[in-house]
Amino acid sequence: MKPLVCLYCEGSDSKIIVVTKENDQVKILRAASVDVLGSQQSASEIGAESVQMIAEESGIQIDAGGGANLNMQGFTTGGVFESLVNAEMRGIKLHKCEFIPVLTEPSIFYQTIPKRITGAQTKTDTLKSTVIQSDRPFDRSNVGLTSLADGNSLASFLAQDVPCFKMISGLAKYNGKRVYRLTSVKSAELSLAYYVAKKKKFFPDDYSLIVYIGKEYSKLIFLQGRKLKHIGATLDLGTANLHTYDVYFSKILLEMENGGIPNLDNIVVCGEDDSENLILSFYGTFPEANVSKLDFDNVDVSALNEDARTKISSFTVPFAAAIEFLDELSKETKGINLLPAYIKEDQKVFQFGWHGYLVLPLLFFAAFFITTNILNEQIEINKVASEIQFQTILKRQNLSTLMEIENLTARINNFDQTQAILDSAASGTGIWNKLLFNLSDFVGKKKSFWVRNIILPDSAVVTIDGHSINRKVLTEFATGLQTSILQNITYEPIREKDAFRFVLTIKKAELLRALHE
Repeated sequence: MKPLVCLYCEGSDSKIIVVTKENDQVKILRAASVDVLGSQQSASEIGAESVQMIAEESGIQIDAGGGANLNMQGFTTGGVFESLVNAEMRGIKLHKCEFIPVLTEPSIFYQTIPKRITGAQTKTDTLKSTVIQSDRPFDRSNVGLTSLADGNSLASFLAQDVPCFKMISGLAKYNGKRVYRLTSVKSAELSLAYYVAKKKKFFPDDYSLIVYIGKEYSKLIFLQGRKLKHIGATLDLGTANLHTYDVYFSKILLEMENGGIPNLDNIVVCGEDDSENLILSFYGTFPEANVSKLDFDNVDVSALNEDARTKISSFTVPFAAAIEFLDELSKETKGINLLPAYIKEDQKVFQFGWHGYLVLPLLFFAAFFITTNILNEQIEINKVASEIQFQTILKRQNLSTLMEIENLTARINNFDQTQAILDSAASGTGIWNKLLFNLSDFVGKKKSFWVRNIILPDSAVVTIDGHSINRKVLTEFATGLQTSILQNITYEPIREKDAFRFVLTIKKAELLRALHE
C-alpha cells in the first residue's frame, strides 16, 4: 500500500507522521513536529536582518519608526515551513503518498443531534435544517455522523476556511506538484477516541476519560464503554503555558457535569506530557480511577531517531487517524470522511462538471458506433481487396493467353509465307532441273568446255561464266540454248594452252518458256 502522511494541525503546532503497513505490522517511517508560527517568525527575522545589512552597506540610516523606504518585496516568509517539512521527510517520496489531514477546532466543530431526528432522516433536508444553527460558515454539503453511547448522534462539520488544506497545497506547489492526493479528512477527537477504545478494551459500563495534552491546547474526551459519550471544550492549556495540574481537575469536573458522567473508571493520558507526575496527580484527585498512559508497544518505530521515539506519545492524534483509516480499509470500522467535494474534483486527472458526466455515455456510444462502422468498412475493404487481387490474377492469365494467341498467329502467318515461298519454289523446280541437266549433258559430251559460275541475281537475267578450249564449242552451246546471248569471248590462255573465257546471259522468262516447249 501507499504510505500515509497524516498531518495534525493544532494551532501553530503541526505534527506529521508517515505510516505504512507491512505484513499486518504498522510501521512509522517518519515523525516530525513543525512550529508554523515559529518558522514564519524566523523567516521574518531573516528578512529583517537582510534588509538591515543592505541598508548598512548602502549607507542608509533606518530609524526606529522605519523611516527609510526600502523595498521588502524580495524578503518573504513563504517556503520556510515547506523547507522544514522537506527536511524532516527526507527520503520519503511525498508525491507517491496519500495525505490525511487531521483537524480539530476551529477547522472542525460538532453538534449533537437527538435520536428522534437521526435514522431515516440523516440524509434529508430536515436533518440539515436542524443541525445548521451555527453562525460560523461551514460546508453545508459535508456532514459526518457518529453514534454516541446514549443513542444520539454527533454531527461533524468542516469550516469553509481550513488552513491545513492550504498547507498541503503549498507544500505540493513548493515541490513542483499540482496537488498531493488527499484520501480522507479525519477528526482528531473522533480518531483518538476510536484508537483508545480499540487499544484499551474498556468494559461496557465503564466511564473513561482521555486526556490529550498538547503544546498550547488540551482535549478532554469521555467514553462510555467503547463508544463516545462526550467531547469537552478545547482547553487553552498545554505544556507551553501550564503551571499546575490543578487547572485540569476543575475543567474535568465541569465537563463531567455537562456530559452527564457520574464517575470515572479509567483515565488515559497521552500527548506532549504523559509523565509520572501527571499520572500521580490524577491518582490523587480520582483515586477510584485506573490512570494509565497510552502505549505504542505493537508499533514498529525502528525507522525513527531516538528523539522521536522518546516523544512518540506527542504524535498520538495523527497516529490514531492513521489506524482508523487502515481499519476502514480492512472493513473493521466505518468512520467519517469529511473530504470536501471540491478537493475530490481538483484531484481528478480529468475534471468534469455534472454536464461532463452526461457527455461521457454519449462519447462511449459515439466511440462504439464509429468503431463498429470502421470494422464494417474494413470488412468491405478486405472483400474489395480480395476481389481486386482475384481480378489481377485473372488479368495476368488473360494476358498470358493473349501472348500465346499472338505467338500462334505469328507462326500461322509465317507458315503461310513459307508455304507461298515453297509453292513458288516448287513450281520452277522441274525447269531448273532441265536446265542443269542440259548443261551437264553438253559439258559431258564436249570435253573442251566447262562452266565456272552460274549467277542468279535478283534481276530477270541468268549469267553463266566459263571457259572453252575450242571457240566453236561456245557457238554451239549458245545456239543449243536458243534464248541465250553470248555477251563476250576473251582469249585467256591456261597453262600455255589456248583458251577462251565467255560470259553468256539468259533471260529467265524466255528460258522458262523455252524449257516448257
